[in-house]
Amino acid sequence: MSRSTPINRRTVLRTTLGLGIGLAATPLLTACGDGAVAGKSAAKNRSALPATAAANNVRADLPGTPAGVPNGFFSYPKTPVRSVRGTPLKGAQPVRAMTETFAPPAAARDKNAAWQAIEKRLGGTVDVTAVAADDYPAKFSTMVAGDDLADVFMYPETGGVDQKAAFLAAKCADLTPFLGGDAVKAYPNLAAIPATAWQQGLYGDKLYGVPITRYGTAGAGFYRHDLFKQVGVDSLDQITDLERFFEVCKELTQPKKQQYAVVAGVTTMLAMSAGAPYLWAMDKKTGRFTADLETAEYRSAVEMAARLYKAGCYYPGTLAMSGAQKAQYTDLFKNGRGAYVFDGIPAYLQPSTGYVDSMAAIDKSYDVRPFVPVGAKAVSWTDNATLSQSYLKKASKERVEQVLGLLDFIAAPFGTEEYTLITYGVEGTDHRRDAKGNPVLTEQGSQDVAVPWGKLASGIPSLFSTTSEKAVRHVHEAYTRMIPKLVQAEFLNYTSPTWDSQGSGSLATLKRDGLKDIISGRKSMKDYDALVEDYLAKGGEKARAEFQEAAQKDSAQKGAGK
Repeated sequence: MSRSTPINRRTVLRTTLGLGIGLAATPLLTACGDGAVAGKSAAKNRSALPATAAANNVRADLPGTPAGVPNGFFSYPKTPVRSVRGTPLKGAQPVRAMTETFAPPAAARDKNAAWQAIEKRLGGTVDVTAVAADDYPAKFSTMVAGDDLADVFMYPETGGVDQKAAFLAAKCADLTPFLGGDAVKAYPNLAAIPATAWQQGLYGDKLYGVPITRYGTAGAGFYRHDLFKQVGVDSLDQITDLERFFEVCKELTQPKKQQYAVVAGVTTMLAMSAGAPYLWAMDKKTGRFTADLETAEYRSAVEMAARLYKAGCYYPGTLAMSGAQKAQYTDLFKNGRGAYVFDGIPAYLQPSTGYVDSMAAIDKSYDVRPFVPVGAKAVSWTDNATLSQSYLKKASKERVEQVLGLLDFIAAPFGTEEYTLITYGVEGTDHRRDAKGNPVLTEQGSQDVAVPWGKLASGIPSLFSTTSEKAVRHVHEAYTRMIPKLVQAEFLNYTSPTWDSQGSGSLATLKRDGLKDIISGRKSMKDYDALVEDYLAKGGEKARAEFQEAAQKDSAQKGAGK
């Protein structure tokens, strides 16, 4: 199922495409005639969103909520039910799919029982190209530059094309006729995806993207409850503000034991605890947008991060680690070298390699739990409604319907036949049932299920672990606390061409590098204002103007409609 100092996992994994993507974008703009679509700031057309409906899911042991708390399960269905009828790819030409992966290479199709079983159910062939996450932006750039799009592909979490709206209009299928409104009912699993997840696939009046659904918020990282308890913190409620967190971190830092409070970074959690907005805040009275860097709350989080670093609370060398070194710093935490690490909650319950299973294999006394923002001002960020989106290459109506049928299969909910095949493979070969009836991967299964189907689409996230009921309770409790504190990211309702091309690209890189310099002491907080000015001058101010223009147009249209 299924992010250091950067804002979230998207920026942790940032790989700037630079000149290469500029070259890739040029023919796309030409293909759009005058390219006018590329320069528009506008409100997103909410009427193009699918009319979502609840899925017929397995009864949960820990029920979720309409607001977004996911369902929690302690056991797996003995007899999974089908959610997709027929064979969506019967008679279809092979489908080419390209996406990123964080896993080692999967077993090849001819040796992969799960892949073969999935294709049998689909009635056709799916050729999946899986690219290591850190290499994916460059691979995507090459695909675009060569005008050789796969039938369906994941848009990079970071980077992409300079003029995304123009690229979508020129090269990608408009999914509004297929999925907008009640049309989505032809694909029941896609119809069950929440509207908030679909929102980021909207561009102007059209729906282009199918969401790779996540949990709404990536959370605030993970912590060793056993270590916090040793310094007198049995509940995170006892950390009433950032000053108290600072004192706790100093107690947790014991260099002689090679134990440090923080591995890699803690800025995101500090910012949420301080009440800072997610990327942009909108004043509904004035319509003004404010970048997070401009707020006193975000500034105070950076100040605290710098104090923690100066006090020696960071594991040496980890602040400088890049996304490509993520496994190194998360392994330090998993091996007992830190009390806190920032990573997205989807990594918590992953079978075998997730925090719960991997740390239990090292030392069963390690009590790892999701951290939640602390203090009276704490908020949660809507930074994880989706991992990204998948887009379909322009094609005939029949071909688009076939590919959407594939994505509907992949988006099957927890406990269904399709979900079981994708997650656990073929029973008896890829997994076996344990004494409680839960599927446990075999050695071959671990290789077979590494095909990243879930990086093309995914349905409603659910919480489940074959090994730890307590862990399911811990993560469900964390969401129960965080979801009510979600701050609405109003900027997601609007299209800013500048933000689309630079927000997760050059601006994110500038911000990340500038914050690392300040937190590490290479620069001081006196340089913070210069960072803000640079951020605004190199795209932030233009993005602000575009967001505000779109919001003003939207407000005027709504007023005229009264």
